[in-house]
Amino acid sequence: MTIAHTKIMLQDIIADHPDNQSAVIDDDGARFTYGELRSMASDTAQALRDHGVRPGDKVMLVCENCMLYAVSLFAILNCDAWVVPVNARQSSAELAAIAEHGGVRATVFTPKFSEPARQHAADHNATTLITLPCGDLLVSPVRDATPEPLPDDPDERVAALMYTTGTTSAPKGVMLTHTNLAWNAKASARFRKLAPDDVLLCVLPVTHIFGFASACLAALKIGATLRFLTRFSPEVILDELAKGASIFPAVPQMYARILNHLSETGAEFSAPRLRYISSGGAPLDPDWKARTEAVFGLPLNNGYGITEAAPTVAATRPDFPRSDLSVGPAVEGVDIKIHEPDNDGVGEIWIRGPNIMKGYYNNPEANRASMMPEGWYRTGDLGRMAPDGALFIAGRLKELIIRSGFNVHPPEVEAMLTQHPSVVVAAVVGRPIPGNEEIVAFIMVEGDTDEATLKTWLRERLVSYKVPQHIIIVDAFPTAATGKILKHKLLGHFADALAERQPA
Repeated sequence: MTIAHTKIMLQDIIADHPDNQSAVIDDDGARFTYGELRSMASDTAQALRDHGVRPGDKVMLVCENCMLYAVSLFAILNCDAWVVPVNARQSSAELAAIAEHGGVRATVFTPKFSEPARQHAADHNATTLITLPCGDLLVSPVRDATPEPLPDDPDERVAALMYTTGTTSAPKGVMLTHTNLAWNAKASARFRKLAPDDVLLCVLPVTHIFGFASACLAALKIGATLRFLTRFSPEVILDELAKGASIFPAVPQMYARILNHLSETGAEFSAPRLRYISSGGAPLDPDWKARTEAVFGLPLNNGYGITEAAPTVAATRPDFPRSDLSVGPAVEGVDIKIHEPDNDGVGEIWIRGPNIMKGYYNNPEANRASMMPEGWYRTGDLGRMAPDGALFIAGRLKELIIRSGFNVHPPEVEAMLTQHPSVVVAAVVGRPIPGNEEIVAFIMVEGDTDEATLKTWLRERLVSYKVPQHIIIVDAFPTAATGKILKHKLLGHFADALAERQPA
């Protein structure tokens, strides 16, 4: 039996829960019900309309995890506008590029628990849109923008524009429809067996597709409680688990830090209601998987998702735990095929289903390259299928680096490095380390500069997870006869320089 292809507007996923049912526990412990969420979203939607937001407009939401985010999300959707979620920790240049590319009408900021959001709001001359029981919501002046058409069909109407790459090179905005996201919320809730009495610990950034759709929307769809945390801390996570959190989705590095904290402090692990833990957003290391399962006493469920699939493609199931590193079978309703497999069965992963995006915004070239006939989307990732239908991820066709669960595209970091007056050429690659990937930049320079100076310069222009762990100044690159840098040879060619450094 497959999950029904229900056509629903995303804002309606919270419509039927009882007014007094618990919806959100905020970062400071304040509690809010579904009735309060709906009421605040309705009031905020009217304030946005009065401010000049129209149906079909795009509203950028610069935020971190908090109740104000949930209110803003549903308020924007109630305006029949597109929400454009952006992490408040991104740089001003990144926000500006997204606003320009996306044709954003206005930007909303959630300042209560986020100093970066407050700073961005000040930079954008934002003023208080509305004062709510969960805090003040700030909004920029409206900009000239053309509203998008509003199809009646939820299969066609866009709910969210999610940017998958930074913006010093060409940004790529994924158009996810109401059906894409509502369907994924239902699917994610179903394979986790989420129930209204669950408390989902949400420390995953809600501006990233994993936290946005697979955590936040899935919990709200089923009427569970979201426990928002703005910042990750092993101590705080362990305290929330002891208080009764029952669902904990995370990236592998979070589990690693929790285990290290327990080992270093001798703290007691207590999680009386915890029944489901999962890992996603980055490759899962087998040693960390085994250690996590031993401490938590639960199978660590693995999964595979991409923004373009809203995001869930495959996932292991708690009732069928796996000892290997498979990401599990396809979720119900999603088809996976391995395109042109080699002798080992490894090929590009193609997918189709009701979760596949409408397309990349204002990027016909990318759409032609990725959207195939008969509804197939080519992921650019490599994988193989086991005889039992489980998917194994084998690598990537594209140069994507996954650093602590976040996507980092080397051309973006290279483009920013070469904006420095002393940097002539830059080549950026990923280097696997236990449970993560490092970003390594090799550069040629003219003039007087060093690694520390360049890192400081980059931190002012890029979100922190995109700053390389190592910047190595070299005299020459390994190149082909054409002069093209042979990036696949960089780590080996400069192995001695890398060997002198400890992993970041």
